[in-house]
Amino acid sequence: MTRLLPHPLLSLGLLLLWLVLTRFSLGHLVLGSVIALGAGLVFARLEPAVPRRRRVWPLLRLAGIVAVDIVRSNLAVAWLILSDGRNRRSGFVEIPLRLQDPGALALLALILTATPGTAWLEHDRATGVLLLHVFDLKDPEEWRVLIRDRYEALLLEAFG
Repeated sequence: MTRLLPHPLLSLGLLLLWLVLTRFSLGHLVLGSVIALGAGLVFARLEPAVPRRRRVWPLLRLAGIVAVDIVRSNLAVAWLILSDGRNRRSGFVEIPLRLQDPGALALLALILTATPGTAWLEHDRATGVLLLHVFDLKDPEEWRVLIRDRYEALLLEAFG
């Protein structure tokens, strides 16, 4: 049964959403069921390994740090956009990372992309180098230290 329906709650949720969006009819029930079962089977093949988290406290500290950083970055980017902006130089920074856990890397990508003024562009798994775009780049080494000491250290402590 689990081979046909590997994610029953996902399939049921998709079917219910389909029926709500298309109004209930027998044809939509059949079509929605086929789509929901297919989506459950596809998700079972794409499902990543469960992340192995060692400690929760570093993740809670990281959440607080990220919340403050996002607010500060919003204000800084808004100021740069509203002010003259002639002194602003965007650029790319290569940052060597020690993280190897896919879940921790995904969380770091989410943090960096959600923070205004930065964008995660690429991660080379073989070398462990992250390519980051920064809206207002003054000192690349400052960004390397910030990512390594502020975010990566807590992620290593949590997922290490």
